[in-house]
Amino acid sequence: MLVHDNQKGYILIANDFENEVERLQKELQPHRVVSFVREKFLLEDAKAVVAEAYISESQTKYIVLAALEFNAVSQNSLLKVLEEPPTNIEFIIISPTKSNLLPTIRSRLPILKGVSAHENLDLDINLAKIDYMQIFQFLKEHARVKKNEAKALVEALYHRATVTDKLILKSSQLENFDMAYRLLELNSRPQSVLAMILMGFVSEK
Repeated sequence: MLVHDNQKGYILIANDFENEVERLQKELQPHRVVSFVREKFLLEDAKAVVAEAYISESQTKYIVLAALEFNAVSQNSLLKVLEEPPTNIEFIIISPTKSNLLPTIRSRLPILKGVSAHENLDLDINLAKIDYMQIFQFLKEHARVKKNEAKALVEALYHRATVTDKLILKSSQLENFDMAYRLLELNSRPQSVLAMILMGFVSEK
């Protein structure tokens, strides 16, 4: 998983940050690896990353950013340095789900899957035939999900609808998925967001 010279780094989708950082430190030897591992990656963390990036190096230095959550402000402040990194600097961003990252970040770096990543949750729910009772049961099963888990569920529901159930989503359903990410970022109740998505499949019947 070494980064090629013509790349500026990559995004790694993985859950076990500590193991991934330790693996990268071994894999990238003798290059220097500077890691920023956080629960929530904030603006001050982004500023520290940018400052580290502009410390000149004679050989490639890898800067690893790992977090359960990356807020939008911190990501926006990284755009310029990701687009035009200083000489000999490459970035590796580790996140449990790509939905944590803004499209502008995702467009700048290739996305790889780590060994501990869950590409899609296996949801036992047929969105082509869903009814109100199944929605109630689904929301009950996921009553205590946190924001990050809810984002993964939204991604899994989209995968279930488009890949497993082979549905062609209507514009209203696509808008619900798009709105779901924004609402979760604004700390809306995960259950309300999931209900909005699921109800969209009932109302379209």
